[in-house]
Amino acid sequence: MSSANDNTRGLPSEHDQGEQAGKDVLAVALAQMARDLQNQSPQELLMAIADSAVAVIPGAEHGSISLVEGRRTVTAKAPTGELPTRVDEIQTAEGQGPCLDAVYEQKTVRIPDMRNESRWPDFARRAAAETPIRSMLAFQLFVEAENLGALNIFSSLPQAFSDESEHVGLIVAAHAAVALAGSQEVSQLHSALLSRDMIGVAKGILMERFKIDEHQAFLLLVKVSNRTNTKLHEQAERLVYTGLMEQSPF
Repeated sequence: MSSANDNTRGLPSEHDQGEQAGKDVLAVALAQMARDLQNQSPQELLMAIADSAVAVIPGAEHGSISLVEGRRTVTAKAPTGELPTRVDEIQTAEGQGPCLDAVYEQKTVRIPDMRNESRWPDFARRAAAETPIRSMLAFQLFVEAENLGALNIFSSLPQAFSDESEHVGLIVAAHAAVALAGSQEVSQLHSALLSRDMIGVAKGILMERFKIDEHQAFLLLVKVSNRTNTKLHEQAERLVYTGLMEQSPF
């Protein structure tokens, strides 16, 4: 797993001409972002990173933190709107895109105009046809085995991102990587996010099955977990995948 201060992270994209090298861009805003990222839960941390990135990176309209599993599935875990989620769905469906390939090796990827993108033609064609997204920046946050975390920034305008955008984005990504590493190990973050999603699905099943509210559904999961001396997420997974629980919750 790459560490938060791995000096291979933060390489410029092939479009970066070095025009912003050494400039102290938005230092005050970034320092505030670093303070804001402290002492937050994993999900709050991801959302704060995505929101901060959109606020400070020139040209940014939308953002997300994506988790890539096995270079096959891309999931937007902290999207600032519906568009980042849709873009990630297209990457997964087409089996190609910046988060599924280049970000692992290139660290930073810039797409100036989705309509003219030739590196991932099927992804770009659908993204341009099915969404208003025209420009994209992707920054590697961490790599763990075949899983990746990336910060993605989007714009509806072609050529929206300059070297300044990329330079600021690299600083944001560096702050984000440190914050993630300081929050907990990447593997724990990844596991926590997946468990959170699984528990949410399980609660939905119980709410529908027993006509109860979200809080009551969570308490039922906890009760069965305690009775069987198993972890909460294990009971949630069993319910989601089999429709059964090890014991009746009543």
